[in-house]
Amino acid sequence: MSIEKKNRNEIEEELQDLKNELENFQQEKNRVRAIIGQIGGVPMFHTRLINTIFIIILVGSVVISTIGGEKIRSLMIEVAVIALSVKIIYMMHCQTKVNHFKLWMMSSIEWRLNEIMKQIRIIKKNQSPQDEKH
Repeated sequence: MSIEKKNRNEIEEELQDLKNELENFQQEKNRVRAIIGQIGGVPMFHTRLINTIFIIILVGSVVISTIGGEKIRSLMIEVAVIALSVKIIYMMHCQTKVNHFKLWMMSSIEWRLNEIMKQIRIIKKNQSPQDEKH
């Protein structure tokens, strides 16, 4: 009976450890989502607003140019081209933010790897010759 109780306690401890790991994972996941959201990975209100305004301008331009006369048609084509240009510039700006974040992450990883390599070299250097024989 004590063996069963011991096994049950081990299983309960393992389950608790797994639950703790899952909670830590969820917290880390939410933290990463928040960071990515700040750089534009998740559409924010102003991004959705800009996209909505852009679509309204394009649809309005097409409808007005189809209904209107020759002068209005050329004016609406110009408005649509300007809207497309502004949208492309905005997308380039967002991509620049993402690229900056990627560069920052890669630099951080490289810096950390260099630190770990230094520690490994120090550990190897400090190993005694007796340790290598065994």
